[in-house]
Amino acid sequence: MTTVRDIDARGAQHCETTALGVLLRHQGLDLSEPMIFGLGSGLSFVYWDSKNMGFPFLGGRVKPFDLTRNLATGLRLDLVIQETTSPRRAWENVVAALDAGHPVGLQLDSYHLDYFTSKVHFGGHVVALYGYDDHDAHLVDTDQQGGAVSTSLTSLARARAARGPMTARHRSFTLTAPRNRPSPQSRIIPAITACADAFLNPPIANLGHRGIEKAGRLVRTWLQRTDDPQRDLPQAALLMEKAGTGGALFRNLYRDFLAECTQLLDSSHLRTGHRLYAEAATLWTEAAALITEAGESGDAQCLVRAGTVLCDLSRTEREAMQALSRLGGEAPSALQP
Repeated sequence: MTTVRDIDARGAQHCETTALGVLLRHQGLDLSEPMIFGLGSGLSFVYWDSKNMGFPFLGGRVKPFDLTRNLATGLRLDLVIQETTSPRRAWENVVAALDAGHPVGLQLDSYHLDYFTSKVHFGGHVVALYGYDDHDAHLVDTDQQGGAVSTSLTSLARARAARGPMTARHRSFTLTAPRNRPSPQSRIIPAITACADAFLNPPIANLGHRGIEKAGRLVRTWLQRTDDPQRDLPQAALLMEKAGTGGALFRNLYRDFLAECTQLLDSSHLRTGHRLYAEAATLWTEAAALITEAGESGDAQCLVRAGTVLCDLSRTEREAMQALSRLGGEAPSALQP
């Protein structure tokens, strides 16, 4: 049996930030989950639909693993990523890191993990691996999935080898924090302004504030988009609220990140952004409830109302990000703790 010592196996709400929290705490850097999410410029939006999809998908964060890359770059962490098509080499990579005393992040398809009760393929799931024995791997996942959990080595191998949307080639990674790393507080403004710039200037209409506006138009047609609205609409709303998003399609996490930042930096723009994202979080939960109601009742007016809420959200979030984008231009004296 191999187990990394001194693991703080706290689960959290979102998978990638949960795994990052485990790896960072092992390096002596204990950040809240909202702070990890915000410093990784994690907030985004995508309206995703195509002919080969059963139903549209609303995403509220950047692509899988972009958050990890952003966080490592901002904090100047040594991020070592290993990928391979060989299952044998993939396991050797993991064992070498564990034997060296490092917990390992893994990107895999959660469908194959023994402890997952919701059997839906998701190739962008991330867990922290901190030990194994002859039969099982010992992981940290979200609170929703049980926090410190175990799965068979066979199931873990299947999850890592899976192919399909958002999967990686047996991706594993470790983080090392150098002694001269910048303070997290010094990276708040760059992380926020980078997130705001991407949100305000999306390359296509499916992303950022333009994507939310597009969703507001198209959600009104969702009853005609499916043969089983009682299944598909509540499922879409459930993914917004419960599927590791922290509620409100990650807006609760970003709201709490901004609230934490207001305790560290004195900025009217930051306070404005926090106020507007608090409003946005409430509106996202309202939109999800209306989508659920539409699926259960078949009432198209619920989707009309959801569309109106989403259009309001596009404006609210655009205004919030415009305020936050101005952080980079504030006088240094306004940004002292």
